[in-house]
Parts: sequence; C-alpha cells; structure tokens
Amino acid sequence: MLIVIAGMGDVGFHLAKQLSKEEHDIVAIDKDSEKLAYADSLTDILAINGSSTSIQTLKDAKIEKTDLLVAVTASEEVNIVTAILGKKLGAKKCIARVGNAEYVSPESGINFKQLGIDYLIYPEEMAAQEIVSLIQRTAATDVLEFEKGKLSILGLKLDKKAPVIQKTISEVAKEYTSADFRVVAIHRNQRTIIPSGNDKFLPNDQVFVITNPDGFETALKLAGKENIKFENIMILGGGKIGKRVAELLEGSMSVKLIEANEQRSIDLADELKNTLVLRGDGRDIDLLAQEGIIDMDAFIAVTEDAETNIISSLMAKHLGVTKTITLVDRADYIPLTQTIGLDSLINKKLIAAYNISRFIHKGEIVTLANLEGIDAEVFEYTAKSGSLITKHKIKDCDFPKEAIIGGIIRGEEGFIAVGNTQIKNNDKVVVFALPGAIKKIDKYFQK
Repeated sequence: MLIVIAGMGDVGFHLAKQLSKEEHDIVAIDKDSEKLAYADSLTDILAINGSSTSIQTLKDAKIEKTDLLVAVTASEEVNIVTAILGKKLGAKKCIARVGNAEYVSPESGINFKQLGIDYLIYPEEMAAQEIVSLIQRTAATDVLEFEKGKLSILGLKLDKKAPVIQKTISEVAKEYTSADFRVVAIHRNQRTIIPSGNDKFLPNDQVFVITNPDGFETALKLAGKENIKFENIMILGGGKIGKRVAELLEGSMSVKLIEANEQRSIDLADELKNTLVLRGDGRDIDLLAQEGIIDMDAFIAVTEDAETNIISSLMAKHLGVTKTITLVDRADYIPLTQTIGLDSLINKKLIAAYNISRFIHKGEIVTLANLEGIDAEVFEYTAKSGSLITKHKIKDCDFPKEAIIGGIIRGEEGFIAVGNTQIKNNDKVVVFALPGAIKKIDKYFQK
C-alpha cells in the first residue's frame, strides 16, 4: 500500500516506523526538516519537507495513487484541511487526528465523511476510556475488551505467592480443565513470549490472559489477585484526559481531582458537579497526605508532564495506594517505568497509532490494539467464508508460531480457542501476535 503520513510527531513517527517494517510504501510530510531527517534515519520512508495543506506538496507525494492518507500534525485544523484536500485529490481513505471532543460527538451534526474524512482520531477520549476500564478491572495492569466484554484480555503481574509460580502452562491446564481462559503471552525481562505448554510461570512475569466472563475470577485467582471494588479515586491533572475520566467516574465513585493551574481548577469546579476539585502540585507529598491519599483505592496521574506523572505515582505507591495509572507520553520511558514499580501505563499517542493501523491491514480486521511496553499486538478479525482460517481446525492450520489464536466470538457468546476448535464464517477471532507474524496472519483471513 502507498501510505502518506502528514506530521512526524510521536504519532506519525511511531506509525511510520511500524508500517515500514511491513513493507508498505511510506511518504512522510512535515515542515520540520529535523523531524523528517530523524524519521528517515530510522525508517524506510520517502520524506517531503513542506506543508500538507499545500496542493502541490500533496501532488508531490502522489496523493492520487494513495491508499491511505493519515493527518496527525499538532494542529487539528491542518489535519482536517489535509484530509479534505487529500480525498478531493484522489486518496482512497483519509484519517485526521483532532484534539476537540466536539468533532467526535454524535451531537455535532456534521457528517465528516461527506467532507471526505473517513475517520477522526481523538486520542484523549481513547485514553480516558482505557483508564476507566482499568479502574473497573482493578486487579489487572492492562485490559482490552472485545464486543462489550464477551472476551477480554487481562494483563496480570505475578508475585511470589501466585499459585501458578514454577508450574508449566500444561500443568495449570490439567488442574483447570474447565476454565474459560487461556494464556496468550508472557512478558519477561523486556521480552514478549508467545507461550507453549512447557513454559513456566516465574515471579514478576507479566502474564496476558484471554477470558470470557465465566473465567475472569479463576484467572485472577491463579495470578494471586482479587478484583476489589474501588470507591475512592484521586486524579492528578485536569486536562482533557483528567476531566473526561472524572466525568465518567464521578457518578459511581468518590473522585478528587488536583490541578495546578488556578483558572483551570476554577473552571473544572464549575463543570464537574460531583468531583472535588483541588488546586495544588501533585508532587507535593504533604498535599497528597493532607487530601487523604492513604485512603485512596487508585491514583491516576495524567498531567502533561511525564516526569510529574511518574514521580507522583511512585509516591502514591509508597503511601500504599492499591493501583496507580500513569500517563507516559514519551514512548522511550515505557520500558523504564515498568521496572520501577508502576502498575498501569497509558500512552495516548501509541493508542492513536494502533487505532490507525487497523485501516491498513488487508485482512478483515475489526480491532487492532497494543499493550503498553509489550512487543506484541492484538487483532480482532472477522473470518470470511472461503478464507484459509475456516478450512481446518486450528491445530491443522499451521498457524505462525509467533502468534496465537486466543478466543472466538460467535453470535452473542465468547469462548476460548483450543486445538480442536473449528472457526466458522463470520466468527470474530482474537489473535495475539509478535510483529514478525502480522503479514502471515493476514493471509489466513483473506478470501
């Protein structure tokens, strides 16, 4: 595919790096020559220095032959204009990143497809929804839900006392023959493993389990966890993400929000009816103690400064908070933060990049997602009649070893995939895969 990416910020760069590995033809447009040079040094792309709102620049990028135009500059106005122009000049699909909730609201009254924009990406809303899922699944470090929870992938950190420690996956499977869950990946020492039956569980492993609602409690039990109902939440940062999380949680929980900016804190106090808004610095341990952080079930740090989020989350863990959720928008920080005791990480730019990726793969992908800091991706495919995946039982499909079929949603039911499972037409299939397997997997779901 020919893919044009306008904007080589974090989202554009990550997307270009990811897609160039998959042998797509990538054209990058940016006015910043340094960003272009850096991207060009690390990825196989054609770099064009210029404005994506210039018709000539788009023509230089061969926009009339473009399969996908992605506009992810820092300006939503530029992104919208770029996508509209791109579609008029012949691009097959156009995606624009926005930073205003009004654009993605059903009440906006604007049909952006009529303007030529096929999809709008609003990373702050995606990040807020992910945080709420983590609060609702209190024991998990990561949560991905499919088809409104018919299947879920949970990330679980194993401590020394977990019942599965030093047992192989085969041994655990024999003990729990009727369990509705399956281990799809283990992250250990900065390496992601697609496991076989002989792999052992070790202390501090990050284990990813796919489960339906019936298997949820058993999966937690084996990891030595329990799902506790959270009642008291503290949010640091009243930006778009912090405000949206408060809106989503304040009806069911007691929420405190700390914001350093005086005017913003006043505005938030007016707009959030059931949230206690406080003005202060989240790095001030005396302030946190005074506002009762030791009584909090969860601490959510979502300021615009990654260092502030990390430091305040570490202080919250030190003071005994059960769960911390930390916004880390610098991708190079993610491996480090996972080694220093933080629970769950959120990176809105990577969330946006992976949501864009689902428009690119040729297979019938419904959903594509990643888990922060994990070198793997999760796909939800729709199996079509005549595709290779429907012709044999899973054990006879010669599926790539770098990937695993975790579960299937058929109608209203989600169930765990095993070797004898036969995938049928229109099944939705959840696949966990390492990057090298992605192109191979697509072939199984193409007609």
